[in-house]
Amino acid sequence: MTDLLPSWRPGATRDAVVAFLDAAESVPVDRRVACFDNDGTLWSEKPDYVQLRFFVDAMRSAVRADPSVADKPEFAALISGDQAAIGEIGLERIAHALTGLFEGEEPEEFTARVRDFMSRTVAPTYVPMLELLEELRRRDFTLCVVTGGGTEFVRAVSQELYGVPPQNVVGSLIGYEFVPTAEDGAGPRLRRTAELVNGANEGAVKVNNIQTQLGRRPILAAGNSGGDREMLEWVAAGAGPTLAVLVDHDDADRETAYVGTAATFADPEPITDVGARLGWTIVSMADDWDCVFASAP
Repeated sequence: MTDLLPSWRPGATRDAVVAFLDAAESVPVDRRVACFDNDGTLWSEKPDYVQLRFFVDAMRSAVRADPSVADKPEFAALISGDQAAIGEIGLERIAHALTGLFEGEEPEEFTARVRDFMSRTVAPTYVPMLELLEELRRRDFTLCVVTGGGTEFVRAVSQELYGVPPQNVVGSLIGYEFVPTAEDGAGPRLRRTAELVNGANEGAVKVNNIQTQLGRRPILAAGNSGGDREMLEWVAAGAGPTLAVLVDHDDADRETAYVGTAATFADPEPITDVGARLGWTIVSMADDWDCVFASAP
């Protein structure tokens, strides 16, 4: 098929992907499950995370409404761009403060805010990965996004960007407070808290959450960082055919050249070394993709 994965250049990587697609035709449809990391795998995470841009946009809106918000040390450091202060405060504390901007909102309110922000920004999606998603969908795969980012943030845009329904998004979970029906008849309601449930969705947590939230072991997984290692190992060790895809950010001209690392823990070794040692299919952005973005991110 001349139109199969048109942005993937001929070579060993494309051959491995196509061979898996063909072999998967023999797998029962209910086992055709594919899980994709999001940041750095389906869309760009450099120079910064899209969700971080969303949080900063919300922070600036809050400051315009109430200038005293800028006095919060975490926000003051972000607004000034003081890297020393950011480092001293720590990203975990800053992330918690940003998450707190949405505390008390109902899920529908948060979703609307995400969609409003995304309507004002460019989603830096990778064209070759969108082609792979479409081909998997054509072959009756269940597609899932398994991300270290916020579950509700990605759910707000997953259908539009990737054709992945919200219930197939597994990410870092924010807790909710159930508000019973009030005396005036309002409710019941769910309101966001600022607390993570079971920590960030990276490393072994990803595998646990795939099992507990999706209940099926994927036969394809794609990632780009040390935070995806356990997911890729788990999938590659399953009953064949399986495919573990590692996106290598080695294209400094069309994107950013770097080795993907976990966001919440130190990697014991570069993920590209792990992938080469374990025989994963490593996608070179520079060599294997004719294009990276549909337009500039």
